[in-house]
Amino acid sequence: MRSGLIALKLGMTRIYTEDGVQVPVTVLKVDNCQVVAQKTQEKHGYTAVQLGVGVPKIKRLTKAERGHFAAQKVEPKRKLQEFRVTPENTIPVGAEITVDHFDPGQYVDVTGTSMGKGFAGGMKRWNFAGLRATHGVSVSHRSIGSTGNRQDPGKVFKNKKMPGHLGAETVTTQNIVVVKTDVERGLILVRGSVPGVKGGWVSVRDAVKRKLSDGAPKPGSFKAPVEVAAAANE
Repeated sequence: MRSGLIALKLGMTRIYTEDGVQVPVTVLKVDNCQVVAQKTQEKHGYTAVQLGVGVPKIKRLTKAERGHFAAQKVEPKRKLQEFRVTPENTIPVGAEITVDHFDPGQYVDVTGTSMGKGFAGGMKRWNFAGLRATHGVSVSHRSIGSTGNRQDPGKVFKNKKMPGHLGAETVTTQNIVVVKTDVERGLILVRGSVPGVKGGWVSVRDAVKRKLSDGAPKPGSFKAPVEVAAAANE
């Protein structure tokens, strides 16, 4: 199990294959996605890498957050996220993961926060049919209808599908194909749409329901931290 990465959703566009087939793609930007910390089985009870992206306002960081970044000797990050990995796929602290971490043609799972749509009715939120357009129904065509029973049980059960807040929740779209990667510009083009708004953060990882591509590098594709690179050159 390899690490994923954190990317910025730029929006959607289209590209054309050599056969002239139009492919709708979402463009994801990976900029300075750096390993901030490692979690080990001996110390934390599980193995993972913590990644960070973005440039925060220093005045908004807590004392504990500043100490965390200082201890790891990495620049402060705006967003942090952990990815579970197997021990042989850990990546050194300070390394910057690049977009060729994913092989074109492989399947990935993309997780993001869906667009918030505020308070929505049952028809929009749950795809209810609504009431009939005739036969005595007036004014309440888009109402959800009955929500409970009679004297027994005499209440509305919890988790009943009803009007309420729609969107703004964590959503994962599985088995999306990586169409193309651009290492120089740090772009990943994936087929179709992914959750979230333009400018929102999404996490991209190997698909859990698909076999890993043979061309995918292990433990990943990354730029080694300065200390490690300097030691290797010596």
